[in-house]
Amino acid sequence: MEKLRYHKIIIMTDADVDGAHIRTLLLTLFYRYFRDVVDGGYIYIAQPPLYRIQLGKVVRYAFSDDEKEKVIVEMQKAAPATGKAAKMGAAAKKKGEEEAVVVEGEEGVEESPEGVTEGQGDGKRQPNIQRYKGLGEMNAEQLWETTMNPESRLMKQVMVADAEKADKLFDTLMGDSVEPRKNFIQAHAATVQNLDI
Repeated sequence: MEKLRYHKIIIMTDADVDGAHIRTLLLTLFYRYFRDVVDGGYIYIAQPPLYRIQLGKVVRYAFSDDEKEKVIVEMQKAAPATGKAAKMGAAAKKKGEEEAVVVEGEEGVEESPEGVTEGQGDGKRQPNIQRYKGLGEMNAEQLWETTMNPESRLMKQVMVADAEKADKLFDTLMGDSVEPRKNFIQAHAATVQNLDI
């Protein structure tokens, strides 16, 4: 360990299920064959975003579906309505009308000049949402800004709080024997929360 050349070993995989599987395999390798590196706190997991959300000139990143929905709501609250919806809404307010103004364009949605869409009748601008399928989809600037820049990146340090419990779980899920893995899946199938098929 005193000859260790690097003191941060960063696992950086895609933000999707395949990336999570690769990350698990790499963590298994380090845990089984380089345990001192894990125990020393030298392993980190980079957290690339799953979504890029843009409304006008404002760009935000989200790391999960739940966070994406929260970001959209926050952006819509902060951004005023634009285009025909805003003009018609303002005109309706001046006339004292309290009913919502419905703006319908082609198929009920109007494209705004910034390239974002306005929803039917609600006057709220809809952000442009890009889902990253992998790190290779990001251009160099996006990869730097979201995942590699030390000032803005999100990384998690891998620590083993209960080594005995972790060892047993690795044996069950990643070991050579199929039966314990099958039993584990059957026992916990009803309580699964995040499943991507």
